[in-house]
Amino acid sequence: MPYRAPLRDFTFLLDHVVAFDQVRQTDRFSEATPETTKAILTEAGKLCEEVLAPLQRVGDQHPARLENGVVCTSPGFGAAFAAIADGGWLGMTADPEYGGLGLPQTLATAVNDMMSAACLSLQLAPLMTQGQIEALEHHADDTLKARFLPKLNSGEWCGTMNLTEPQAGSDVGALRTKAEPNADGSYAISGQKIYISWGDNDFTDNVCHLVLARLPDGAPGTRGISLFMVPKFIPDADGNSGARNGLRVVSLEHKLGLHGSPTVVMEYDRATGWLVGAPHQGMAAMFTMMNNARVGVGVQGIGVAEGAYQHALGFARDRKQGKTPVTGSGAIVEHADVRRALSVMKAEIFAMRAIALANSVAIDMARATGSDEWTARAALLTPITKAHGTDIGCEVASAGMQVHGGMGFIEETGAAQYLRDVRVTTIYEGTNGIQAMDLVGRKMMDSGEAAFRMLQDVEDCAESARALLPDLAENVWQAAESLREATEWLVAQDMQDRFAGATAYLRAFARILGAHYHLKAAMAEDGPRRALARIFITRVLPEHIGLLAQARAGASALYALSDEDLAA
Repeated sequence: MPYRAPLRDFTFLLDHVVAFDQVRQTDRFSEATPETTKAILTEAGKLCEEVLAPLQRVGDQHPARLENGVVCTSPGFGAAFAAIADGGWLGMTADPEYGGLGLPQTLATAVNDMMSAACLSLQLAPLMTQGQIEALEHHADDTLKARFLPKLNSGEWCGTMNLTEPQAGSDVGALRTKAEPNADGSYAISGQKIYISWGDNDFTDNVCHLVLARLPDGAPGTRGISLFMVPKFIPDADGNSGARNGLRVVSLEHKLGLHGSPTVVMEYDRATGWLVGAPHQGMAAMFTMMNNARVGVGVQGIGVAEGAYQHALGFARDRKQGKTPVTGSGAIVEHADVRRALSVMKAEIFAMRAIALANSVAIDMARATGSDEWTARAALLTPITKAHGTDIGCEVASAGMQVHGGMGFIEETGAAQYLRDVRVTTIYEGTNGIQAMDLVGRKMMDSGEAAFRMLQDVEDCAESARALLPDLAENVWQAAESLREATEWLVAQDMQDRFAGATAYLRAFARILGAHYHLKAAMAEDGPRRALARIFITRVLPEHIGLLAQARAGASALYALSDEDLAA
């Protein structure tokens, strides 16, 4: 079954579930009219269906490779990236002053969802560039903006993010890469970085690396880290790619999946770089890129879930096994348990897509209005989007393999690739455990106020649905009230007890938000929308009860087992 862009779902969600109209009503995004939105989604869908999707298997079967220090990408990837660039998709949300389109993040989220479903290995390249564009817009000086942003927006150049080192993973403050001042105001960057997605390619004129490094007077830990722009080729006087810089690709990682996406080890040997932002403030600048990427990675999980679901549905319609209760055709899609699996997969995707789009609406509203409440809501939803979006990507991809039966374990069907490709999304851009800790830690520093405002919206919606859908509304209202009580308990605890239940708490929050958006959909449209909402609210939402019990269990029992006990 070829990939089909779910345009109707996006339109329905924007119009009836996540209140995209309020974004259109702002001065900043007034040009994102329904007609413009339809045109953007239609063209993006066509690109994904016709250009990207045919490369899904190509990237897996013909991986990127390193030959004589040059990264050779999968066949067709260069032409597809050029099509992405020519369509203006790289700079969708970027400042028009530097060649961007200035569109809402919400529309970019929808496009990235479709691209991820079509070919995740390739979609990673524009995602990295988009994050770099945002970091430069917020933190670079005017000279750097003028030098790099037009080329990044046009796709002539692409961008990467260089944080991790062999001894410095989640503990970024342990990095050893050095930055020494040069006489001309630039810096000499020396060190090694690992896990660099799309660290090189053979189809753009330049690769621009944002690199975290420490100045000679940089304090230990994250407070002494600065951010630098270090391109593969140093721009000449005309702004074009000039002399080769002092950096190289050491090797490519051999990975479980994402074979079409080169993940490289980078070495910098007194490479020329320029400071981005203030000295010793590199983490603040990099977090701009990381927060953009965290929403984007959550969307990758949703996109892969969509691709895996469509793949499984096509197989289930064609595969004949035994007698079936509906038409007797023997197609396994008619068997109750297969129908359950497919229905839950579809319901999960709808719920998570709604959360990601609501997150993006909050980002857009914060940018357009400067409202602290919208800013807080966007921050609250970001770890939920990243962690639960990628968890659902893995779970739906696994369910898709199960629908295939034994053929799911056979590579030629392509079912296993979705699971192999999406698995890393729960790890990179901050592991999902770190996202959960961020939710119950940093995002609850307001004593839970942003969470309580969100829960009030959920309960208000449930109250308004009681006349039309009393049983579903009651289930959602009760779940929201349980989460409110758990949140009140949580913010009264010390961090260790919060962290011990963080993963369960985040998942429970996502379950209740998903039910909320399904309820809104059911209120807006009868028929399949209402049937799908019933599946989620009756079959998936009840999970929150056990999750909230785990969230409140505390840390003491975990540490009652010593290291020796764990090893016994």
